[in-house]
Amino acid sequence: MSSATLYTPSSLTNSNGIITRKTKHLRTLKPQVLTQNISPLFSLSLSVAAVMERARRLANRAILKRLVSEAKQHQKNESVLHSSTTPMLLYSSSRCMSSVSSPALRNRGSKTDTLLGRSMNIATMSRGVVGGFLGVGSTRSISVEALQASDTFPRRHNSATPEEQSKMAESCGFESIDSLVDATVPKSIRLKEMKFGKFDGGLTESQMIEHMKELASKNKVFKSYIGMGYYNTHVPPVILRNIMENPAWYTQYTPYQAEISQGRLESLLNYQTMITDLTGLPMSNASLLDEGTAAAEAMSMCNHIQKGKKKTFIIASNCHPQTIDICKTRAAGFDLKVVTADLKDIDYKSGDVCGVLVQYPGTEGEVLDYGEFIKKAHAHEVKVVMASDLLALTVLKPPGEFGADIVVGSAQRFGVPMGYGGPHAAFLATSQEYKRMMPGRIIGVSVDSSGKTALRMAMQTREQHIRRDKATSNICTAQVTCSIGWFNNF
Repeated sequence: MSSATLYTPSSLTNSNGIITRKTKHLRTLKPQVLTQNISPLFSLSLSVAAVMERARRLANRAILKRLVSEAKQHQKNESVLHSSTTPMLLYSSSRCMSSVSSPALRNRGSKTDTLLGRSMNIATMSRGVVGGFLGVGSTRSISVEALQASDTFPRRHNSATPEEQSKMAESCGFESIDSLVDATVPKSIRLKEMKFGKFDGGLTESQMIEHMKELASKNKVFKSYIGMGYYNTHVPPVILRNIMENPAWYTQYTPYQAEISQGRLESLLNYQTMITDLTGLPMSNASLLDEGTAAAEAMSMCNHIQKGKKKTFIIASNCHPQTIDICKTRAAGFDLKVVTADLKDIDYKSGDVCGVLVQYPGTEGEVLDYGEFIKKAHAHEVKVVMASDLLALTVLKPPGEFGADIVVGSAQRFGVPMGYGGPHAAFLATSQEYKRMMPGRIIGVSVDSSGKTALRMAMQTREQHIRRDKATSNICTAQVTCSIGWFNNF
């Protein structure tokens, strides 16, 4: 009689893998011995294994039958496609329909792919279009609007939809926005048409970027030797990355809410401290627009200091030409007379001079000692404004030590490229005596409600919301990003 090998379950073996019951030390038994010694539990497990093996055979047989049936169906579908006289018509619906494969087809195992290969994928696709196997919910419609560009300006920046605009117009008693405009804007000031060529339909963001790149490629970059307050610079990558390219600084203007602006206020306080250190004057604001407008603000201060009684302002010929032109333009609004003269020809005998502007260093690079010049001006009660270069002041004598009353200039030298004329943050420094006449904003150290040191806008006396009639904030736009970047460069 043949023998059978006994594989004992783990529950019946010790650490050495030997049976621990009556069948100890036995590996091979005759069938009758096997029947007598195996426990009822083990006999049951053998029966279950036999049932599972039979189930596997039946499942394999069913899978094979299904695969053969699908192969036959695939051949039938191919014959239908090849015999059809309008094959393109069958696929025309794909222009407005997106087909999604059935979950049943999508979850089939690798056996199907291995057996039928690429032909099964083709059959699945053909059934999706022709056979209609996908059923309800397996297709989705796509609107024409969804296929259009999504980076257009109105879609990204206009919050009100056309439906919402119509409702707003209806609430005002009009059928549409156009009818509202017709009722409010006089026809006499309207243009019949506005043609912008290829810009009529508007450009998307990507198209606009491409257009600007095309324009920029036409520029010719040369090394500048003109000077006059503008010089080539280098911005360290760490400053460029963390300040100039940091989105947190993109839209900086005025930190009215000190409780959420302590970091920005601290940077501006550092900027002011740098300006006072280099100019030798105790008071500085938190930046202005550019050097020309800063000089015009200083001219206005001189007029106010003299209480408008002296109407002549002298500008030395060694000043930058753009500064001279801006001062002349602004002087007309203050009813001031601007006189340009050489330093050695400046005369105060008329008694009508409120101030004088000099450049240090001069527009052609000359460095002069203004000690005696300033003493002479003060002897005639004339205020002295000195336009200076911050980078030059790191090695030259500070204007405050000469006795200058007001010092202005640009911080462009500290690392921002010329950029075709701007933006370039300017500065204005003066003495405590004239702090109430200073333009712009001044950041100061204070104490909060908890008794801790905090920063705030200490002075903003010429802002529009405080003194509207004397406000100059329209030309005192704080170049906060530039100021902070230049301070970090310094």
